[in-house]
Amino acid sequence: MRWLTSVGPGASVWKVVWPLIIALVALSLLALLTRQLKLLDRQLIFFPSREVVADPGDVGLAFEEVRFQAADGVTLHGWFVQGAGDTTLLWFHGNAGNIGDRVENILLLNRAVGVNVFIFDYRGYGLSEGSPSEKGMYLDAEAAISYLKSRPDVNAEGGLVLFGRSIGAAVAVEMGAGQDFRGIILESPFTSLKAMARRSHPVLSRVIPVGLVVHSKFDSLAKISRVTSPVMVVHGDADETVPVEMGVALFEQASEPKRLYLIRGANHNNTYLVGGEEYFEALRSFVDGPAG
Repeated sequence: MRWLTSVGPGASVWKVVWPLIIALVALSLLALLTRQLKLLDRQLIFFPSREVVADPGDVGLAFEEVRFQAADGVTLHGWFVQGAGDTTLLWFHGNAGNIGDRVENILLLNRAVGVNVFIFDYRGYGLSEGSPSEKGMYLDAEAAISYLKSRPDVNAEGGLVLFGRSIGAAVAVEMGAGQDFRGIILESPFTSLKAMARRSHPVLSRVIPVGLVVHSKFDSLAKISRVTSPVMVVHGDADETVPVEMGVALFEQASEPKRLYLIRGANHNNTYLVGGEEYFEALRSFVDGPAG
């Protein structure tokens, strides 16, 4: 027996509609995956804390509460601590906590190096508004520089030194690639975020392309040669988070004048403690050196 089938006009419609439905579902899934990957990107990189548990006054330092705005309107919070000289250290801190976790270090820098210290929280950290991102951190850094240039008590032309630690070093490199400063100090810096991701998750990075998960770049190695200011790279040789080889690679790629200062036995977070008096003397020597 032969079966006869008839094809009505509805079948022709479905031939057109089904591919459209499949395409829309695929686009929706792709959009959802993209949003989730961006969220994962932030969760893997930024570890902000909102509660500021201490301030410079707790260690006997006079300081000024500062609030200023980034170009996109986000209000940021920081502290200005007056020093003995006319050099100002603009501090870009790491990816965890907030400025309240750096109070002891602020005290030591202020006393041992004798500089003004301006430290602020990126968006999403401490009392600063917004949520963190690579682009946002660059906007925040630009706003901090503009704020310091507006202060009559800051020698912004020849006395501004950028001090970036860990991810903050990447922010300092980004700023230094477009402007001149008295100096740029990169402490415990990494070459790029993708290189860090491959190191931290070697098995996963072989299965999933790093670019799908890590959208932020913080690619200091690609930018460091464009920095024209004097550069000092500081790194602990026992750094378990960012290998000292990354700091050395950045130093080798940087243009002269440059300095490399390795701290024997220091890990990622205790460079200033393990380095002790010699560490602060090295910073003071660099800061007091001839302006670039």
